[in-house]
Amino acid sequence: MRMLNGENAGSYDVVVVGSGAAALTAAATAARAGQSVIVLEKSGLLGGTSAVSGGMLWIVDNHHAREAGIDDSKAAGRKYVEAVARGRGRTELLDAALDHGDTMLRFAENELGVQFIFLDNFPDYRQDLPGAVTGGRTVEPELFNYRQALGDVAEHVRSDGRHPYTMQEYEDWGAFLRFPWDELNARRDAGFAAKGHALIGMLLAACLQNGVHLATGARVDRLLTHQGGVTGVVLEDGTEFRAASGVMLAAGGFEWDRKLADSMLATRLHTMCSPPSNTGDGLKMAQRIGAMTRGTREAWWAPMSLTGTLRDGEPIGSLLRFERQGPGSIMVNRHGQRFANEAQNYNDLARVLHSWDSANHQTLNTPAHVVFDETYLQRYGIMDHRSGQPTPAWLIEAPTLAALAERIKVPAAALEATVECFNTHAVAGEDPDFGRGTSEYDRYWGDSDNAWPNPSLGPLQSGPYYALEVVNGAFGTCGGVATNGRGQVLDVDGEPIAGLFAAGNTTESPYAAGYPGAGATLGPLMTMAYLAGRTLAGQPADYHATAGRRAETVNA
Repeated sequence: MRMLNGENAGSYDVVVVGSGAAALTAAATAARAGQSVIVLEKSGLLGGTSAVSGGMLWIVDNHHAREAGIDDSKAAGRKYVEAVARGRGRTELLDAALDHGDTMLRFAENELGVQFIFLDNFPDYRQDLPGAVTGGRTVEPELFNYRQALGDVAEHVRSDGRHPYTMQEYEDWGAFLRFPWDELNARRDAGFAAKGHALIGMLLAACLQNGVHLATGARVDRLLTHQGGVTGVVLEDGTEFRAASGVMLAAGGFEWDRKLADSMLATRLHTMCSPPSNTGDGLKMAQRIGAMTRGTREAWWAPMSLTGTLRDGEPIGSLLRFERQGPGSIMVNRHGQRFANEAQNYNDLARVLHSWDSANHQTLNTPAHVVFDETYLQRYGIMDHRSGQPTPAWLIEAPTLAALAERIKVPAAALEATVECFNTHAVAGEDPDFGRGTSEYDRYWGDSDNAWPNPSLGPLQSGPYYALEVVNGAFGTCGGVATNGRGQVLDVDGEPIAGLFAAGNTTESPYAAGYPGAGATLGPLMTMAYLAGRTLAGQPADYHATAGRRAETVNA
């Protein structure tokens, strides 16, 4: 174990297991109310899955939208979330997330100094469902100079390794070929972070300002209990930490425990992009003392490709976004045919990859491939590959569609017919087969400078042609320990376990299997963590800002 600031006191009011956004929100919230807090991180880097995420928060009826005159309401948000979740969310958790989301947001801004960019035009993911809006529910972190703010702790913060650009900038610029790399290099050299890296940096700055102790290499092995309640934790090296108010479990999901994931998830997970330290430690510790579990069949699904990227020495998947949403690319299945709207949100698209062909005892749509041509490659690039460079091993190239079909083992006639049909409609800005480009979400992630009528559609015109394999991936699991609306862990009879709290991917999601919009992971989990932190500190859920009061941040 390595203490990053201060000396280990051994006994605290609150012990937090994990260091992602949920963990740090709970820690900073409790510490802001005067509690002594320590954060115990299993790996050598702080930030968890949140640090390598987009860092966005989805908050219904938030104050930024009200100030901008955007019409939204909790009633509309509830109708939408219930539709996205197919009615499977628990009312108590849904109430907590919707009723206190903006409260958490204002607390994070006013008390913790977290600064956000309001995205007034980022559409909800399912524009076809009642209660969806075309913008106003998503915020993202501002650029943040984490080196200046965190001092020596900065070197212990996890990063996704990408340049510091916001998600708003990503949407504005489109493909990586269009990014202002000189400017982004200057930002990186100056110590700026963006997206999840920036969010974690700001939360860590709040923790440091409020006296939270931080430790890395501190793997918690089990919970200490007394008379049915939790009183602390024990590390695998035997070190004990006592918790007078309670223990907060926020140690990520269980996706990297392959056997556990295979036994619990609804379908086989082929790759992840989260830190390999997410092996379900929080879930297992809670189960050992009788905690209820819920929603463990689900994950934050996403279509990914394996391009040789490593995280902590382990291969991880790369999320496919513009690569499949930009005009001039399509996705085909094992039969050489399109099978879905490629531009739809990643969670729903990945679910189509789960389809099972019971007659032939195999997946219906995998192996799947993104297929595009040289024109697309010249215009946008693909991942970090550019036209004119040697074709990398993870990308398949062939001079004709028929030759490409042979290389990816699909019927050549089917692939040629698929491309011909798609092209005929794409040049007119239409997709009668799957409706690609009809929703605000599809068009948002397209190319506004596209030469063809629809920003989401364009033909595949000239060889060579390329194929990129797509596999079923996930950002992390989203089911686990059951909690009530204040973040208290419930036992198998539905009663709170004294002294034990949880939030984040260690727990079931307030939105169940639903993924309503950008930031629908971090928004509710930070809200639940805020509620847990307030409860741990003996504070009410409501928060009323003191006039003129705002926490200081270092963001030069």
